[in-house]
Amino acid sequence: MIKVLVLLIAVLLIAAIIWWFFGRHQEKAVAADVSTDSQDQKVKVEVNGGYSPSTIVLKKGVPAELDFYRKDPSSCLERVVFPDMGINEKLPQNQLHQIKVDTSKAGEYEFACGMNMFHGKVIVK
Repeated sequence: MIKVLVLLIAVLLIAAIIWWFFGRHQEKAVAADVSTDSQDQKVKVEVNGGYSPSTIVLKKGVPAELDFYRKDPSSCLERVVFPDMGINEKLPQNQLHQIKVDTSKAGEYEFACGMNMFHGKVIVK
């Protein structure tokens, strides 16, 4: 009986791990606000166990700035990397860090933490 219970718990744990890392999770895309006084786009991204929002929509050709606020103390999330844009920056904990994003070309641009475990996406259209 104990062997069956241990086996059942192990199978459930493996299924939970597979779902957590590989399952489809609902993503909510956030469109940038365009300020009327400066005509640029801004989005605040909270870094706490991942990126929130993880999908950001920007308008093509309008200057954009992503404001990262890192709450998470883990070393994994202390850097944000946009490989297609050549951005690799350190995010100080409990401080706002602004990153300017090139919106001259439409497309989808992935970003990730320094260890490539947490991901997000910027969509320029």
